[in-house]
Amino acid sequence: MAKAEGFRTEKDSLGEKKVPRKAYYGIQTQRAIENFQISGLGVHPLLITATAGVKFASAKANHKLGLLDRKRADAICRAASEVISGGLRREFVVDAFQAGAGTSHNMNANEVIANRAIELLGGSRGDYSLVHPNDHVNMSQSTNDVVPTAIRIAAINSSRELTASIGRLEKAFTRKSKEFSGVIKSGRTHLQDAVPVTLGQEFGSYADAMRAARERLNEASQALQEVGLGATAVGTGINTHRRYRDTVLAELRKATGIKGLEKARDSFAALSFMSDFAALSGAMKLLCVDLVKISGDLRLLASGPNTGLAEIMLPALQPGSSIMPGKVNPVMAEMLSMVSFHVMGADQAIALAAQAGQLELNVMTPVISHNLLGPAAILTNALDAFTLKCVSGIKADRKRCALYFESSAGLATVLNVFIGYEKAASVVKEARTTGKSIKETALEKGVLTEAAWRKLMKPQNITSPFDLKGLLKKGRSKK
Repeated sequence: MAKAEGFRTEKDSLGEKKVPRKAYYGIQTQRAIENFQISGLGVHPLLITATAGVKFASAKANHKLGLLDRKRADAICRAASEVISGGLRREFVVDAFQAGAGTSHNMNANEVIANRAIELLGGSRGDYSLVHPNDHVNMSQSTNDVVPTAIRIAAINSSRELTASIGRLEKAFTRKSKEFSGVIKSGRTHLQDAVPVTLGQEFGSYADAMRAARERLNEASQALQEVGLGATAVGTGINTHRRYRDTVLAELRKATGIKGLEKARDSFAALSFMSDFAALSGAMKLLCVDLVKISGDLRLLASGPNTGLAEIMLPALQPGSSIMPGKVNPVMAEMLSMVSFHVMGADQAIALAAQAGQLELNVMTPVISHNLLGPAAILTNALDAFTLKCVSGIKADRKRCALYFESSAGLATVLNVFIGYEKAASVVKEARTTGKSIKETALEKGVLTEAAWRKLMKPQNITSPFDLKGLLKKGRSKK
C-alpha cells in the first residue's frame, strides 16, 4: 500500500485508487463517490444506525460460532457502537441514488467500521491485514440480506416515532372535541347547508381518523419484524454457519432493542419481495389522505374572517402577505397538505420499485429506503408542528356558529317529523323569501311552540337520536 501526500493507495479487483489518507472509508466507497454524483442527498441516518447494528450483531454471532477471533470481533463491535451512537457520520458519503441493492452503502459501512477497528487495534487506516471490510466486517453477510434487514429495522424505528406523533395529534383533536361539544353549528354536505352538528362532533371525527391511521401503521410495522439476515446472496444462506441465522438474530434483538425480530418465513422472499415496505408506505399514504381532508376542512372552517365561514380561529403565526396588511393565513394547515402530497408521491415511487424485483433479488432497495425513511421523518416533524402550533390553539367562534345554525335551511329537517317534508320545504321557501330565520318562520306558521323549539334545539336532541315520541307529544302547537 503506497502512500502519497494526503492520500493512501488502496487496491481492489478493479485496480488501484487513491483515497484520502484521513478517510475511514476505502476504495469501494471512493469509487461510489466518483460514480454517483447524483443528488447530493445522503443515506438516511436511521439506515446508517441500523446497518451498524447489523454489523455489530454479525461480529458477535461470528465470534460465538468460532468464525471470528475475539480481538477482531471486539474491535468491530466497538467501531460499530461508535456509529450507532452517532459517530463517524461524515464518513458515510455515498449518494442516496447509488448502485442497485445498496452495495455501495454496505461497503461504505464495512470500510468505515473496518478502518476504525484497525485504528482501535493500533494499526493505520487501510491496513486491512488487521481487519478486512469483506472478510471480517462483512463475514456471513451479503449486501442482499444486510440492506433489506437494515431498512426494516430503520423503518420500524421510524414508524414508532411517526405513530407517537399521530397519537399526540389524536389526543389534541380529542381535547378539542370535548371543548367544543356544546357548540352547535350547521352541518354541510355538498358544501351546502345540512342538518346541525356540533363542532365537537366534527373534531371527534378527526380524532377517530388518527386512531385508525395509527392502528394501520402499527399493523404494517409488525410485518417488518420478519428479517432475512443470514440469507446472504440469494436466500440459500451460502457461506454461513448452520447456526448463524438463529445466533445473529438473537444478537440483533439485543443490538437494536427490537424484541419481536424473527426469521423470515421464507428467506428467498425476504430478498426479492418488498411488499412489506410498500404496505408501510401505503399506511403512510392513507394517513396523508386523511390529513389533506382535515387540513382542508380547517382552512374552510377558518376562512374569512369576514367573507368566509370563520367558525373557528386558527392561531396567528405570521403575516400572510407581503402586499396586504393585516392578512393572516392558515400556514400550518397549508404546510401539512404539502407534506402529505410529498409522502403520497414517495409512495408511488416505492410501489414502482417494489414491483421491479427480478428473480432472486430486488435491487431497488436504495430508492425504497430513500422514499420511506425520509418522508416518514418529514411527516413526523410536520405532525408535531401542526399539533403544537395549530390544533392546540384552535378556538371556536360560538356566535358565528350559532348564527349559521339558526339561519340554516338544514333545521327544516327536524320539522319533518311534525309537519312532513312538503310543509317543511314551504317553511324554508318562505324563510328565504322573507329573510327571516327558520325559527321565526316556524313559530309564525304555528308549526311549533316556543317551549318545544327550545327543547328540540338542545344539542343532544338535534345532533343525536332523540325521544321522537315524547317531542311529538309536547311539541305540537295548539293552533
